[in-house]
Amino acid sequence: MENLEELKKEILDKINNSNVLKDLDDIRIAILGKKGKLTDMMKGLGSLPLEEKISLGKSLNIVKSKIEEAIEKQKKFLEEKALEEKLKSETLDVTLPIRPETQGRIHPVSKIYEEVAAIFGQMGFDVADGPDIEDQFHNFNALNMPANHPARQMQDTFYLNNDPTKPFDMDTAYVIRTHTSGMQIRTMEKQQPPIRIIAPGRTYRSDYDATHTPMFHQVEGLVIDKNITLAHLKGCLYDFMKAFFELDELPVRYRPSYFPFTEPSAEMDIGCLKTKNELKIGAGTDWLEVLGCGMVHPNVLRAGGINPDEYQGFAFGLGVDRLAMLKYGIPDLRTFFESDVRWLKHYGFTPLDFSSMTGGLSDNGGLTR
Repeated sequence: MENLEELKKEILDKINNSNVLKDLDDIRIAILGKKGKLTDMMKGLGSLPLEEKISLGKSLNIVKSKIEEAIEKQKKFLEEKALEEKLKSETLDVTLPIRPETQGRIHPVSKIYEEVAAIFGQMGFDVADGPDIEDQFHNFNALNMPANHPARQMQDTFYLNNDPTKPFDMDTAYVIRTHTSGMQIRTMEKQQPPIRIIAPGRTYRSDYDATHTPMFHQVEGLVIDKNITLAHLKGCLYDFMKAFFELDELPVRYRPSYFPFTEPSAEMDIGCLKTKNELKIGAGTDWLEVLGCGMVHPNVLRAGGINPDEYQGFAFGLGVDRLAMLKYGIPDLRTFFESDVRWLKHYGFTPLDFSSMTGGLSDNGGLTR
């Protein structure tokens, strides 16, 4: 028998120096195959005396194990190297422009966000953002909503336990925000007037039908300064509605209403024509409610750290999903959240058409509209 240590060193060197999987496999066959060198040596053990057979057989098995281990290690290394080279050769430049036939579409809700931000941005409003999970002070208490207010009941509001180690306590629990009005308080806490913000975002309520979903989108607005009047509120919302629906003239009216956080409060209606199969904004003698608004209640100003004897302001809130339904003729709110690609292709917008007051809001809409 040959010197096993020299043979092992020679074979291991060949294995470690192999750079191709095929070369490595050839080495394996030449050493461990049916007619391989190590296989022949093991076959020759039968002609040796018992003691030599035991001793040499043990040494051959150790060498065989080392070789198999080295082959497996080198094989794994070469496979990873080959995969890396393949990935480098098959890279995809995601910054390349997409082809028209596979172009994605922007969801109508995202488009309405752009349009609303573009219009109010032109008016000098900033965009405020806040947490989806609120404490009850910012979501209810600071907005002049008493503990027994119906909106605070569990059938309308989603509550979260503020301490998982203790039993649920509705009085101290967090809420998944029922409106973005909490951002009015957070903004007042952080800055003194003049304040002019909109607060778009997701909101959550326990409701689900053709015009309501458990998660929906709202935009709240807040303006606070000295000498702000109801006339400023009406003028601001009138200009917004005309710009949003892209009409030169739009009939509007304000009906007295009640909201805990505004006084006086009103609901804004716009003129429209309602038929069985169509809703036409800006024409006809019918009316359609679009938003709620009012002058900020003095208690809300105090909760935000602002003196109501020196400052006053107005606030408003409108549903983004509802605006999308009205402007783009979408009949069912539930389809907004069903992830149907066909629906998105029909109602969606091309990705590179940004909404702006100078470039246009929705002139470049979906292909089929």
